Amino acid sequence: MSHNETDSIRIQTRSDQREHSSPIYLTSSFTFESAEQARAMFADEIPGNIYSRYANPNSSDLIEKVCAAEGTEDGIATASGMAAMFGSIASLLQQGDHILAARSLFGSTHQLLTRVFPKWGITSTYGDISDYLNWEQLVQPNTKMLFIETPSNPGLEIIDLEWAGNFAKAHNLILVVDNCFATSYLQQPAKWGAHLVTHSATKYIDGQGRVIGGLILGTKELIKEVQFFTRHTGPSLSPFNAWILTKSLETLAVRMDRHCDNALKVAGYFEGNSEIETVRYPYLKSHPQHDLALKQMKAGGGIITLTLKGGGARAQRFIDQLRMVSITPNLGDTRSIITHPASTTHSKLSPEERAQVGISDGLVRLSVGLEHVDDIIKDVEQAIEKSK
Repeated sequence: MSHNETDSIRIQTRSDQREHSSPIYLTSSFTFESAEQARAMFADEIPGNIYSRYANPNSSDLIEKVCAAEGTEDGIATASGMAAMFGSIASLLQQGDHILAARSLFGSTHQLLTRVFPKWGITSTYGDISDYLNWEQLVQPNTKMLFIETPSNPGLEIIDLEWAGNFAKAHNLILVVDNCFATSYLQQPAKWGAHLVTHSATKYIDGQGRVIGGLILGTKELIKEVQFFTRHTGPSLSPFNAWILTKSLETLAVRMDRHCDNALKVAGYFEGNSEIETVRYPYLKSHPQHDLALKQMKAGGGIITLTLKGGGARAQRFIDQLRMVSITPNLGDTRSIITHPASTTHSKLSPEERAQVGISDGLVRLSVGLEHVDDIIKDVEQAIEKSK
């Protein structure tokens, strides 16, 4: 059995042209040798490509590679990460169902649960990861799904995947884990009992800020339901973007090694800075769930958060003083990126909701890139000084 890093490089669809690198299949549809072959493929009696909204060799390459890394049976590629979040829920739940979710979620996922799905009679309740015992009381007779992300965006809360898998099994819930921050290289939720694993492939899987894409991975049984939903609602990933993401997977391991190494050094360097209230990073010993991160993650990832003294005004002055680090809502890029969640990615949450997930006005999210670590530290340090 080969290693994940090898599978991510070597798995690919090959044509009769003997190409070494996967070609791009820029076609909307595929031809058939006969009317009978077309009938058989549409009836799922024989495998084959029909229409790129259904499947394409490039998206199939991508799915096969990520499934090998995640340890899942099958998957679907979508046009964006949020299409993956939406599809993982909408394809499996119906009116009257209830979702139990961790309170710390990406801002747009929060909007789905609180403003979109209630329109169709799908409700949700949030649980606090600081009190796992209370989750037993949050399960309702109509609860069908447990939805979590770990590490969380942006607070970097770590949820015990072993607990989540056992809890979902005990209550017959579908466990969905957003694995975007860790990636399949650092963490495999399916090993702990996750039925579906979702990704915004826009982030680390692409890794260079070029394309948007998403992934839903899981058991064949559930992916069959997701596949029906996505085929007929149309959030399909373009062949070109699938090709980009497939090629990006070939360097995911080496990129994540550098992201993690840089992030740990940056977090450690600023942990004692007198102008910073808190530095949070999963592999710092000061992180509240440090031992848990060591248990289920290969390394700490590429995201750190800094909470600056002086609140939101100080945080914005700090951001404006950065000279190398980019100001953009993306993350997982080769370039280091800064974001102020309270006024951007999580601005639609109320102040009370942000406080509940640890997003203060002084908190900034730093996606640590692949630049030389000394240059990253130098830029952050001078911005701290100039923003006093």
